[in-house]
Amino acid sequence: MNILVLGAGQLARMMSLAGAPLNINIISYDVGSEKLMHPLTLHIVDQSLPEAIAECDAITAEFEHIPDDVLTLCSSSGKFYPGKQAIKAGGDRSIEKALLDKTGVPCAPYQLITERAHLETAIENLGLPLVIKTCQAGYDGKGQWRIKVDSNVDQIWSEMSAFLAAGSADAPHSIIAEQMIPFRREVSVIGARDKSGNMAIYPVTENEHTNGVLTLSVARAVSTDIHRQAVDAFSKLASEMDYVGVLAIEFFDVDGKLMVNEIAPRVHNSGHWTQQGTLCSQFENHLRAVAGLPLGTTEAIGPSAMINVLGQSVIPSDVLMVSNVTSHWYGKTQRPGRKMGHINVVAESEEALGEKLIALSAFLPEDDYPGVAQRGRDLTQD
Repeated sequence: MNILVLGAGQLARMMSLAGAPLNINIISYDVGSEKLMHPLTLHIVDQSLPEAIAECDAITAEFEHIPDDVLTLCSSSGKFYPGKQAIKAGGDRSIEKALLDKTGVPCAPYQLITERAHLETAIENLGLPLVIKTCQAGYDGKGQWRIKVDSNVDQIWSEMSAFLAAGSADAPHSIIAEQMIPFRREVSVIGARDKSGNMAIYPVTENEHTNGVLTLSVARAVSTDIHRQAVDAFSKLASEMDYVGVLAIEFFDVDGKLMVNEIAPRVHNSGHWTQQGTLCSQFENHLRAVAGLPLGTTEAIGPSAMINVLGQSVIPSDVLMVSNVTSHWYGKTQRPGRKMGHINVVAESEEALGEKLIALSAFLPEDDYPGVAQRGRDLTQD
């Protein structure tokens, strides 16, 4: 079976690795260069996009910011999963918010902004502080502002108005102002839905971010109520979109009540732990769903963690001295803050996971791998 993936980054790479044992061949379409390639070897495939669409059995995507003409072309084939609506919802916060409102899934109170008067309304109705996010093109903390006091409104508005002005009639820009939520922690849920509506959902994952970028994810036991809320949100959103594939939902945990931060219509960074922490990873389950195969188990083998490798030239080989640790390298050009790889850890108990994270912190400097040692200490003391 041949599956075409829109995007040629590390997620397509990991899909390719997961697909090989299933006899699924992955071909990637690099949206920037408009070239087709193998996601592992980066060997260029001498084919046009229409030819690849005609020859593949299914089409999916590894990211949301895909040109509309490409989405339309893929959708018209009848082979594209999870579908244009889902990709659009993940790439435009105004569409995402409308979806959340329609399904009754809680999110932070917000105001859509396309002019200065809307910002004034947001300040009056939502109060300060506010989190301001671009509806389009925001990723890993980019395209965001904070308004904490009235005195910095003019400066921030000048930057916001420049973004709004950069839109066009065919692709207008907009901005969302959200009430700043005093959340206790950030969590996510990742699940798969097949073409018949069957769902398989992974354990809820706790996430830590630094400067807007995910640095550490931990999959361990959460309360029954938190799990229920996460599964309910997943079920409502996936069913409304008639979703096929893996869907990730990020939440704020506000005193035991989950509020959606954002959705990602694809395999997700916070689910990388499933590669070693489950028998069927998010990448395999995504391909199973898209290919029409039965979904695999999402039960965790044990408490697990994923450590992002950001902007580093290598993953220290000494991490492999710690048992049940696996390193994953993406083979990308090094750049400060760029996701270069990740480290997965699996243990038989939460205390043992904490001990492994403490052991790993000896090889992973705090400045480059924030929170690893502290999370290890927290887990050994719980």
